[in-house]
Amino acid sequence: MAYTWHPSQDYLENSNVARLMRTLGVSTANELRARSVADIGDFWDAVVKDLGIEFRMPYTDVVDLGCGIEYPDWFVGGRINIIDAALTRWSRETPDGPAIVHEAEDGTVRRLTFAELDDQVARARAGLRARGIGKGDAVAIYLPMTPEAVVATYAVASIGAMAVPLFSGFAPTAIASRIQDAKAKAVITADGTVRRGKTAGMLQQMEEALESCPSVELAVVVDNLGEPLALKDGREISWQQLLDAEPDPLVEATSASDVLLLAYTSGTTGKPKGAVHTHAGFLLKTAGEVAYGFEITPGRTFCWITDMGWIMGPLSIFGTHANGGTLFLYEGSPDVPDTNRLWQLAERHQVSMLGVSPTLIRTLRAVSRTPPTADLSSVRVLGSTGEPWDPESYEWLARDVFGSRVPIINFSGGTEVGGSFLCPYPVEDIHSCSLGGPALGMDVDVVDDSARPLRGSVGELVCRQPWPAMTRGVWNDDERYREAYWSTFPGLWRHGDYALVDGDGSWFILGRSDDVMNVAGKRVAPAEIESVLAADPSVAECAVVGIPNAKKGEAVWVFYVPRDDAEDDGTVATRLRRRVAEEVGKPFAPSRVVRVDQLPKTRSAKILRRAVRAAVLDSDPGDLSGAENPEAVERIRLQVKDLQ
Repeated sequence: MAYTWHPSQDYLENSNVARLMRTLGVSTANELRARSVADIGDFWDAVVKDLGIEFRMPYTDVVDLGCGIEYPDWFVGGRINIIDAALTRWSRETPDGPAIVHEAEDGTVRRLTFAELDDQVARARAGLRARGIGKGDAVAIYLPMTPEAVVATYAVASIGAMAVPLFSGFAPTAIASRIQDAKAKAVITADGTVRRGKTAGMLQQMEEALESCPSVELAVVVDNLGEPLALKDGREISWQQLLDAEPDPLVEATSASDVLLLAYTSGTTGKPKGAVHTHAGFLLKTAGEVAYGFEITPGRTFCWITDMGWIMGPLSIFGTHANGGTLFLYEGSPDVPDTNRLWQLAERHQVSMLGVSPTLIRTLRAVSRTPPTADLSSVRVLGSTGEPWDPESYEWLARDVFGSRVPIINFSGGTEVGGSFLCPYPVEDIHSCSLGGPALGMDVDVVDDSARPLRGSVGELVCRQPWPAMTRGVWNDDERYREAYWSTFPGLWRHGDYALVDGDGSWFILGRSDDVMNVAGKRVAPAEIESVLAADPSVAECAVVGIPNAKKGEAVWVFYVPRDDAEDDGTVATRLRRRVAEEVGKPFAPSRVVRVDQLPKTRSAKILRRAVRAAVLDSDPGDLSGAENPEAVERIRLQVKDLQ
């Protein structure tokens, strides 16, 4: 029987979302969803009040669609700096409350209270202003997940400048392309970080990038490795020099629609797209996500092992602190020194919300036949995003590790969304692997090629109304914005995901539209086949891609990483073909089953299927700047050549 989580009375009565439901006079999560899109202005106004967010100057209208659905104006006439809600409020109300806890891979721990964080932000703000950085300037942030990343982000926002967070594993070319597009005036970086026991230099990467970035006038360098900094003359200064200034108490009184950050996405072709997020819009969306989905309040700790360059980095920071929660930052790999590290972090720091990825859990399950022994009683919610689940890994986490006690809030959205499109809530039954339903305030649907609603079959995920954190465009490229999101179905945001609403009303993301295969005229998502393969005792992880085939249109190819005790290749391949034929259908039985040492992934553990497919086709894999192990693509390319 399929696993379903059922909420306890505690969640039904005492959760943040239950409070919102009482305020709005609804009794179920689905009633709340319907209420949230019946009048989007009324709903988001209620969220402002429920979360206690105060605008410096009240807005006259919640939303104005006078320029069309593609260009909404939110919180019209209002003034608020996101720092007002995320830091200033809590440094006043709970100055000694824990704001940040950071643990490095070697176990070193640092802590900051809200008062201490506020002081450091005020000093960094003063240092930036003294060096000519101000409202409207772009400041790139190329840092690992350390307290300085939070201080830098808040300092930039507090002067009305635009933060440009960059993935900490980027190479110089990827760094430069984003700095050039944003025309950044300053950068804040570190000398390096430590991951898997190895030092990864960051300053030299940035310095090489800056050779082709003439707009940058200031480079601030954090001493993160504890070694003397070798700074170049001219535009480079140390982080400590920046903080030596006297605290500046003045926070820029930004308008609701002023730009807060440029969040760059990595495209398969062309240059990265800069999503444009504003002070009020990003605040309301992220605060709502963390409050209603992830159950954060003052005294609770939010942990999501992520990176500043992914949208989960800024979402974690602003969303947690807008709710007065404690942000836990881990700098390093979650399986060092062994696969118990994640659970030990949760126990040691009394984590309330623990964010994971399906690939990480598959890896932990593959090497841990028994549940961890750590005390995980502090965990109230599990978060998940980035890719589809397989039932075996989902249910191992939910049932075997957590004893069916806590919900898995498996949500899906994107950089351009500023949060989620789909999200379950801890006041409803949550079926295995499900995304629940539409996130609050998100008028999403699944449609066919003619934009007609679909239920029970795979279609395109769209949104019918705007939301506060909807990107205000693609930075400096309005034509690309309209083409990317609005050209397929006029008046509907097309996100590029294939989705399914089943007979129970549960929603599932089946992968990117580009990943979905067309086998003998039938659409099938990689996740559907991968979930079957993941149940095999010899498979640690896998990726499924469609390869052009004269007979079928596309043929299914499987790439899998074996468990340590896996049988020989031929036995496993035969069994996997049979499993897929029996459980998905004979036309979808894999044409090729290839055993590999590793699959290419992002640092957030998302498998790069397009890169695997490109390796088979010996074509350009696109932008691999965010890959954790780009060398895996070349290994697969060579391995496939040997097979042919």
